[in-house]
Amino acid sequence: MYRYTWRTGVLEVVMILTALVFIFPVVLLFNIAFKAPGDQSSTLALPKHPTFQNFVDAWHQGALGGGLINSAIVTILTIVFLVVFASSAAYPLSRLRSRWSTVSYFAFLVGLLLPMQLALLPLYQTMRDIHLLGSLSGVILANVGQSMPFTIFLYAGFMRALPHDFEEAAALDGASAFRAFWSVVFPLMRPITGTVIILNAVFTWNDFLQPLLYLSGSGNKTITVAVYGFVGQYGAQWNLIFAGIIISIVPILIAYFVLQRYIVQGFAGGLKG
Repeated sequence: MYRYTWRTGVLEVVMILTALVFIFPVVLLFNIAFKAPGDQSSTLALPKHPTFQNFVDAWHQGALGGGLINSAIVTILTIVFLVVFASSAAYPLSRLRSRWSTVSYFAFLVGLLLPMQLALLPLYQTMRDIHLLGSLSGVILANVGQSMPFTIFLYAGFMRALPHDFEEAAALDGASAFRAFWSVVFPLMRPITGTVIILNAVFTWNDFLQPLLYLSGSGNKTITVAVYGFVGQYGAQWNLIFAGIIISIVPILIAYFVLQRYIVQGFAGGLKG
């Protein structure tokens, strides 16, 4: 048993203060979202007459239903492409020991070092030339390319920790490398796949810049761009903005709680490699 000392008390105080720092924005978010439009009290004061009308108004005025559908389409397809292509690319990169494999792996990792903003103008011009501006396909393509280096890094690190025994047994039974990967190796990567899904889903769902850039002027809006519509030139409807934010985070929050246990498992497996 550990004795309760003054150091333990200091650590508890630090943890409580840290928790308050993180909880404060969440409390402020819900506080403003439930305030009536005419409530002029301080943002820190509790709502005098809590109301759900802000959520109803935000849903209808901001067309958040369509934004949620578009965000779900972009997020799901981005995740599917990332899981398929990144895992397929990471398999030979982690198994082959040739010089070209090592060079290719580090070439992918260079993408982790380059800021996305450097490619915004060239990507916009490319999307315009191939007629993908205003289409969800352009946003999906940009998200897949941006997240591919990090996803390959996670998959390759996890695969290096997997034993070769199962693949060798499959090869002895006549399975090709393609069949061995999808039938033997890929099912073993469930923890890192869960990590890949939740990390990329949170990033893609919350992405604001690329949907704003590539979908500007079109009828397609993701949820983040739809919520931004409550910001006007001379003011902002903060009660609707905060209500819209709460609506937007509910789906991804549910997905996070469902898959959160895979994050630790996936990172632990990747660190072993």
